[in-house]
Amino acid sequence: MRYIALLTASRPDSPPPPELMEAIMKLGEDATNAGVLVDQAGLSPSAFGARVGVAGGELTVTDGPFAEAKEVISYAVYDVRDKAEAVEWTSRFMRAHRDLWPGWEGESSVIKVMGPEDFAS
Repeated sequence: MRYIALLTASRPDSPPPPELMEAIMKLGEDATNAGVLVDQAGLSPSAFGARVGVAGGELTVTDGPFAEAKEVISYAVYDVRDKAEAVEWTSRFMRAHRDLWPGWEGESSVIKVMGPEDFAS
């Protein structure tokens, strides 16, 4: 089953330390070698995006940036046995941030991606 991990954090004023980037690359390599990493990428600031909504029967489009102090800044999609395994891979990613970027704060949401098994035939 697939899970997506969405990293939410404030946009930092400085780039991540090189040691963190090395750890992220190693984690991606480990997840790829384990056959569980489907996709991962960083996301641009909301200033480069838009929100499309429907309310009261009307479609609206609002260009970014958005007012939230924290934004979704990256994602990873894992194809794993269960939620616990997705949480473990995500925890490894978050521990690298904690250990290698002092003062950094953020959180990841781990959400199941619906597949054919989630729908009655």
